[in-house]
Amino acid sequence: MNLTKMKYEMTIAWSEEDDCYLVGFPEFPGQKWRTHGDTYETAVNNGVEALESLILAYEASGESLPEPKTIAATTPG
Repeated sequence: MNLTKMKYEMTIAWSEEDDCYLVGFPEFPGQKWRTHGDTYETAVNNGVEALESLILAYEASGESLPEPKTIAATTPG
């Protein structure tokens, strides 16, 4: 996977109800949570895999990828 395509926000939050970390991608419409993990590290790894799959699915369907959110550089002073 070309890492330059992976410039998307990944949200990780603990869910008491599910007893695990939930992972979501705010720029992608649809379900709020895409994957999960029992540990934070597992959630991150599963999130990277889920994002790769999302990007591949968009490309395979010919659908345009959402525009990644960016943070503008600030100049000190």
